Amino acid sequence: MSASQMSARVMSARVTRSDSEGLCTLMLNRPDKRNALDRRAFEELDAHCAALEGETATIGCVVLRGKGPVFCAGADIAELGPGFTDSAFRPHVIERLARLPQPVIAAVHGLCFTGGLELALAADLIVAERGARFADTHGKWGLVGAWGMTQRLPRRVGLATAKRLMFTASPIDAGEAATIGLVDVLAEEGGLDAAVATLTGDILANSWHTNIATKRLLGETDGLPLAEGLAHEHYRYPGFAPDHAERIAAFSRR
Repeated sequence: MSASQMSARVMSARVTRSDSEGLCTLMLNRPDKRNALDRRAFEELDAHCAALEGETATIGCVVLRGKGPVFCAGADIAELGPGFTDSAFRPHVIERLARLPQPVIAAVHGLCFTGGLELALAADLIVAERGARFADTHGKWGLVGAWGMTQRLPRRVGLATAKRLMFTASPIDAGEAATIGLVDVLAEEGGLDAAVATLTGDILANSWHTNIATKRLLGETDGLPLAEGLAHEHYRYPGFAPDHAERIAAFSRR
């Protein structure tokens, strides 16, 4: 493949990747369609996740963003024709994103609707600019969420609030989203990059071994009674990080 062909392929990618000092940024790259999710977007996201699963030594945090004026407006309506089923979009890809060993952050600006919200809910943390808006509009189209909406949204915001959002399809702003627990970090208008940089910097400064083990234990024990969770934590205890002695020594020298 020539350099020009490779460049054209990268430019046309639905999901691009860039790495810097242990941080991987995955960018939804379909701004002309408000980053609508189609089969190709899911195929590319799946490939990125497959690679990241084996890169815990070099990538300690993943950020998911959207190029252009919005994060993601949802599924590509053009693909919702006769014979369409949610399985055509490979819903396991969102689950694969959620199960990445590294902490995953969704950085949201503009719209985060329906399928885009399901994508953001797969992240461990959601950072949003104050002007962002969130909604589940499945009901407007006669669809039923199959990418995690009915499971992840109530776990984040509570059952009654999730019902209100899903039954009405009404959008809420980022301020309300932060109040109900949907958004973890609320950035001022124009401050999304700075907020993401601060959060990822704090995450990457800590032991990646600890972060990865903690995320795994939280996922494995989610929903378990306390006694079973404690037993699992003991049984699956991963041990200290390889550099724990150096970290403690550095602190002691302060």
